[in-house]
Amino acid sequence: MNNKGLKLINPFILPFLFILCWQFFAIKIANPIVLPSVDSVLNLIIKPTDNLLSIGSLLRNTWVSLVRVGMGYSLAVLIGIPLGMLIGYSKFAESFLKPFLSLFRPIAPLAWVPLVLAWFGVTSVANVLNIQEGQLYTLLDNVKISMLFIIFIGGFFPILTNTIYGVKSVRNTLIDSAITLGATKKDIFFKILFPAAMPSILTGLRVGLGVAWMCLVSAEMLPGSIAGVGYLITHAYTLARTDIVIAGMISISLVGGFFEVMFNVIETKFFSWQKLDK
Repeated sequence: MNNKGLKLINPFILPFLFILCWQFFAIKIANPIVLPSVDSVLNLIIKPTDNLLSIGSLLRNTWVSLVRVGMGYSLAVLIGIPLGMLIGYSKFAESFLKPFLSLFRPIAPLAWVPLVLAWFGVTSVANVLNIQEGQLYTLLDNVKISMLFIIFIGGFFPILTNTIYGVKSVRNTLIDSAITLGATKKDIFFKILFPAAMPSILTGLRVGLGVAWMCLVSAEMLPGSIAGVGYLITHAYTLARTDIVIAGMISISLVGGFFEVMFNVIETKFFSWQKLDK
């Protein structure tokens, strides 16, 4: 086989061997609770609209999880990027805000759970917005404030840290040249710092989204959750349906993989100029 053919099949060798081993041990163990067979899990994946355990389909639960992560992550982006740029640009803001925020960064999102439950209980976005009926109510009632907080914490610090690093990495010659040419602080902020820091910000967005998505299962284990992939996994676990547990894990992985591809496309399309600096 030539190098081109080997390069083409190379990414699929390990997944194929993994599936082969999985099926071998599933037949050997012969206990679907311990290890379900590949075909039983695949049967759930290829029928994503089938109702599972009377709590909705895999597709519907994935959609609910996406809404939750989308809302929590959007909050992290809206707060993390402007705050990171401010801290990276202003020495006063850095000395005022960074030591305080650094106190919270090492705290794992899961450690916030007891406090979050005490603060927000099972209050949902629908309660906050005073939406009491309709399809929008059904969707937003599944989005609890406590869940959004956990997802927000997961996404916030990677975005903040990378934004600060990106702004601080901008070469001083660019800023000095702009000042010499008469640029205002607003011009420097939006026309130099922001575009120059974007590659690092994009890295923060990528890492932040990954962490926020990983926090999902923890967030959906909180009281008040009656839908979502995390809830489906934990509910299936209590009923010893490990085939559904693995199907849920695969759906989380597929969505995470889609996010990764999406960021790769954005990076290639808009920031290919970075390679010229290497």
